Amino acid sequence: MDDFYRLDATAQAELVRTRQVKPIELVEAAITRIERLNPALNAVVTPMYEEARRNVATVDADAPFAGVPFLLKDLGAPYAGVRATSGSRYLKDFVAPEDSELVRRHKRAGLLTLGKTNTPEFGLLPVTEPRLFGPSRNPWDLARTPGGSSGGSAAAVAARIVPMAHANDGGGSIRIPASCCGLFGLKPSRGRMPGSYGLAEFLGVAHVVSVSVRDSAALLDATAGQLAGAPYLAPPSPASFLEQVRQSPGRLKIAFSTTSVTGDPFHGDCLAAVRDAAALCQSLGHEVVEAAPVIDGERFMSAFDDVWFAQLASRVEVLAAALGRAPGEQELEPATRAAYEGGLRVTATRYLAGLNAFAAFTAASVAFFAEYDVWLTPTMGLPPVELGFLDDTKEDPATLARKAYQFVPVTPLFNVTGQPAMSVPLYWNAAGLPIGVHFAGRHGEEGTLLGLAGQLEQARSWANRLPPLLSS
Repeated sequence: MDDFYRLDATAQAELVRTRQVKPIELVEAAITRIERLNPALNAVVTPMYEEARRNVATVDADAPFAGVPFLLKDLGAPYAGVRATSGSRYLKDFVAPEDSELVRRHKRAGLLTLGKTNTPEFGLLPVTEPRLFGPSRNPWDLARTPGGSSGGSAAAVAARIVPMAHANDGGGSIRIPASCCGLFGLKPSRGRMPGSYGLAEFLGVAHVVSVSVRDSAALLDATAGQLAGAPYLAPPSPASFLEQVRQSPGRLKIAFSTTSVTGDPFHGDCLAAVRDAAALCQSLGHEVVEAAPVIDGERFMSAFDDVWFAQLASRVEVLAAALGRAPGEQELEPATRAAYEGGLRVTATRYLAGLNAFAAFTAASVAFFAEYDVWLTPTMGLPPVELGFLDDTKEDPATLARKAYQFVPVTPLFNVTGQPAMSVPLYWNAAGLPIGVHFAGRHGEEGTLLGLAGQLEQARSWANRLPPLLSS
């Protein structure tokens, strides 16, 4: 391996800024890492090497991430002239006509995109095993999932191909793969980042998975902010999210719980991780008590499915109108086809009932966070599962959905409420698999979470924990 893979994005950019290395050196080293490691991981599905090499000449040396190699998830962030498949055979030949606003901000931040990463079809499942590209694998155990839907990005960052990579999160898709791969993953508040799909797509928000907390905070400084006329707005950003990482968050009142939103039990390793994190927070001077808001799990899952499937159906219909044809019988995977057709059956009345349920869950959360600064739970219901755990050729749609909620019983709540939440890699189980812990905060208060994350990172640094793939 080269000399750069142990450095986070901030440290790599500093080498460029001080002219110790040239951006092309970072780019070529990262390309070499992709070529070496990607055959095992299947994380990068669309190389963009020549694009990155051309863009080296345009890098502003004073940009916060000048010359840093980067990867873009193949979902929700079109890059002009590059295919944008969303992990679907339906879009295998679709080429984005222009950059998304987020991609434009990545470029202004100095990032050099080397390729696009694997994702499940339309980001539907919390594992990354699309028929179009095949499964991505977890560098901690190649027989297991890196999570989803930003699984390709997380696998690449965990293997230190790049120090951070684009991810987005409509039900946990930043936090799930961060947990599975031993990374830091912050989902910002609703309205903090430029949106992708307009008024109806309010569950999702984009950011990154990263090795370090400071990288996540500094890129949030560089990319946060909605466009004029956006339907959802977060409270004003602080002067610097990065500065909040460096500051003490003060003494926080942290609630922790060992019961899930959906009512599914947590695996023993996940329970051990959250208890360990609670003890660590207490040792850092925070007030830690066991408590949780009251959420009707069955009502939550029913409402989430109605809204999620309706939004998926709407998106496919928009694509069909743009492409001039509906997806063919073999162009959608069985789970996606079932979700799409189910979404078409969601009436306006049912959709509004789902939104009303979301409002009730949000009110319950707001009341809970009036008393507590942070809520701590396991990120996942299970450790990283083996590939094939969610197989839509073997499970009917209802069984598949139930198993998905067992794996992901917490994260979707904060897409509903719009609150910021993060997965922090503080625990590894006896099998050497990372088990993330999940912290949620009040809407607009990413700074509180980042301050706590910085404190946790200082107390128990994870950056030097490398997966077995790097020593093989």
